[in-house]
Amino acid sequence: MIMKYSMLMILSGLLFCGCQHSDTGKSFYRIDAVDFSHVKITDNFWSPRLKAHAATTLAVCIDQIENRTGRIRNFENAAKGAGKHSGIFFDDSDVYKALEGIAYTLKNNPDPELEKKADEWIDKFAAAQQPDGYINTFYTLTGLDKRWSNMEMHEMYCAGHMIEGAIAYYQATGKRKLLDVSIRMANHMMEVFGPEKRHWVPGHEEIELALVKLYDITRDKRYLDFAYWLLEERGHGHGSTGNEKVRWNRDIVQDSQPVRQLTDIVGHAVRCTYLFCGMADVAALKKDTGYVDALDRLWDDVVLRNMYITGGIGSSRHNEGFTRDYDLPSYDAYCETCASVGMVFWNWRMNRFTGDSKYADVLERSMYNGALAGISLQGDRFFYVNPLASKGHHHRQEWYGCACCPSQVSRFLPSVGNYIYGTSTDAVWVNLYIGNTADFTAGRERVRLEQQTNYPWEGLVTLTLQAPLNKELRLRIPDWCKSYTLSINDEKQASPIQEKGYAVLKQQWKAGDRIQLALDMPVELVAADARVTENVGKRAIQRGPLVYCAEEIDNPSDFGGLRLSSKTQFHTDFVAKLNGIVQINAADSSQNTLFIPYYSWDNRDAGEMKVWLDYKE
Repeated sequence: MIMKYSMLMILSGLLFCGCQHSDTGKSFYRIDAVDFSHVKITDNFWSPRLKAHAATTLAVCIDQIENRTGRIRNFENAAKGAGKHSGIFFDDSDVYKALEGIAYTLKNNPDPELEKKADEWIDKFAAAQQPDGYINTFYTLTGLDKRWSNMEMHEMYCAGHMIEGAIAYYQATGKRKLLDVSIRMANHMMEVFGPEKRHWVPGHEEIELALVKLYDITRDKRYLDFAYWLLEERGHGHGSTGNEKVRWNRDIVQDSQPVRQLTDIVGHAVRCTYLFCGMADVAALKKDTGYVDALDRLWDDVVLRNMYITGGIGSSRHNEGFTRDYDLPSYDAYCETCASVGMVFWNWRMNRFTGDSKYADVLERSMYNGALAGISLQGDRFFYVNPLASKGHHHRQEWYGCACCPSQVSRFLPSVGNYIYGTSTDAVWVNLYIGNTADFTAGRERVRLEQQTNYPWEGLVTLTLQAPLNKELRLRIPDWCKSYTLSINDEKQASPIQEKGYAVLKQQWKAGDRIQLALDMPVELVAADARVTENVGKRAIQRGPLVYCAEEIDNPSDFGGLRLSSKTQFHTDFVAKLNGIVQINAADSSQNTLFIPYYSWDNRDAGEMKVWLDYKE
């Protein structure tokens, strides 16, 4: 499916004195993030997943890293300077991402044993660092003389994930050992690369956004400048594998043209989303309108022409990314879990630029469908690839040789609270409807509120102010919602102001004030853009933010003949299976078809699955 969005108008009407970028003044980001540590999730949808993450997912990651693979052993061997490197050359990143997941869990759920495990790992990382600050177990164990010789070997990618993990752990515990390791690695990179030094184009983006985070926490502007320099290196012919026999694929690594000239998404999907995140963060701080304009164009290309109905991106297994516009096969869809998480990261940043709800709409779509499908309901198995149809042979696995997706999910889930609220000079923004209690600051005001909801199964949301507030409340009205009602202290608001997809509520708020938003949540038949040839004559089902699919286990008779029609009637029931879901029964005079949320498929007996069904008028 290609979503129908209006053209993006980023920062229209603002004047920047003719400057292309500037390092002074306030960030371009209109909306400030509210860190998830200030938000306690309490609902019946996300709370069980967070508990499963803490109890099961992290345990799986730790077991794989310590016992079933050589990932932690690589650090031990690197510290000794002896032994073999096992696994893939970028496996260090999986350990760093798992550590980041541990750190996020510790923020809201202190656990001395889990913290002790993280400290043990960090000791091993620190011991593996070279005297000059360099850290990468692959080159330490296979030849330091070869380091920084091949831009496709993910040295900066691994460093970026280490930096993100280090910052998360420092914020969670106050311990800065890994942060200091990361600073030494960042300083080492800046000693080797930069203006008047060596050129470098990281084959897999990640370091750029990590350096901005490092700047945020250290306030050392060199890290922001280095992130900007790395972005500016792209598209000038500097990229190389260092091996004449191995071609540097400029499209796959987004090196075909300078980033401010980009118009179309190409190459590897995960690398793209990380690149766009880095561009957004640098643009926000350097006020680079050229980057913002490029992100505007790229978002249109991704969402209008290259995104699946699940919010997944990347249709090709060949390059783990993109081919041509509207090429969105179902059985062969790649839709890497990491890319769906990357869509959440990127759209969160785009929303913060503009206060436009369409970015939060895509964020929600990717989060509830593309990303959440990447982990089993029990939290112990993972999808790397997320097709929209299966003949019954595609299943989650305990781990992967390339385990970027399990470790990605392990750091994403506990940080979901990041995306619920935002603040700006005049408003508190409510982007996602997830039951929680929140306590944070907006400017000089303390914001205390409670959100109660049975979303995504029901559309009723109740927000209760627990302290006075002298700011607007802006509540996102999702793009899938065609009708809603809004009341304040049981008084219905006849014509609420709506701006860029948000209902804008202006008044002096008192402790105890209650806002109720009731979003109509009917079952909808969705047609794809006619240029998606794979889905001509087909329809999919969506209810609220959730995309649905049919599984063979629920529809054992003539699964290949399942269809929908203009006469199909829909009935919904909340059932206990699959940890509790609203299932949809689609019936006409000749056929009943049962649908379940896409994120929940492949949690029972093996069988076929499909999102898009044949449709008859």
